[in-house]
Amino acid sequence: MGRREVGLTRVAEDALAVLGQQIRMARIARGMTAEQLAGSAGITRKTLAAIERGSAASSIGNVFNIASIIGVPLFGVEDPSELIALRRRGEDRLALLPSRVSNERKADDNELDF
Repeated sequence: MGRREVGLTRVAEDALAVLGQQIRMARIARGMTAEQLAGSAGITRKTLAAIERGSAASSIGNVFNIASIIGVPLFGVEDPSELIALRRRGEDRLALLPSRVSNERKADDNELDF
């Protein structure tokens, strides 16, 4: 059974299409065939074609892996060490947040508990 297509927002759809286009342009600019790039990533040519089309059914891990192999910057970051720094800053900020969010109703400031 194949993966089911995910309902996307317009922004997400556009982002997938742009990233797929960037991957394809970088591959062609480097003179790589689809078979060569797919082989270096350990995926099928069909999966690479789906990524280059911006398919939502493609694994995000495969998409990011292909982008990094071919040299497409992720999150506007060209230098891999800068991406590591972004990751660490995110981890530090997340560590400051509560581990859970509760949906319990909180008493209004105007309500009095008797």
